[in-house]
Order: sequence, then C-alpha cells, then structure tokens
Amino acid sequence: MAHFMDVHHGMHGITADQLDQAHQADLAIGKDEDVHFEHAWADPASGTVYCLSEAPSADAVQRVHERAGHKADEIHEVPLTV
Repeated sequence: MAHFMDVHHGMHGITADQLDQAHQADLAIGKDEDVHFEHAWADPASGTVYCLSEAPSADAVQRVHERAGHKADEIHEVPLTV
C-alpha cells in the first residue's frame, strides 16, 4: 500500500477538538475503503489541514474524506520516506 499526504484549505480557526472529530470520522469510514489515516495536522491561522494515510489509491482517500464531509483539495502520493 502507498502513503498519501492530503491537504485541505479553508478550515480557518479549526480547533483541536474539531480536528480530532474529523480525524475520528475518517478513521471510522476508512475501514470501508482499506484506508488507514495515520496523522492529521492543522494550522488554524492559514486554514490548512494535512492528513497522512496509507491506502490503496488516492481515489480511496478522497472517497473517505468526501463521505466524512471534508473533501481534500490536494492528494499527493509519498513514494519515499526516511
């Protein structure tokens, strides 16, 4: 399975609780698509949220985010890590 970093824009002022709720929704739905969300980060000032996942495809990641109510604006495969 591949790793993906996705980016959400326009989430200005997101709180830690809201980020956790969104992450928990992704985790619950991800099982249906064989997507495992590993981490989520947010910058409330810029409204940017980042999610790292392991998934069969970028499309699978997007389907989970769409069902959870927060479609990703960008999804990037991450082929190399150190």
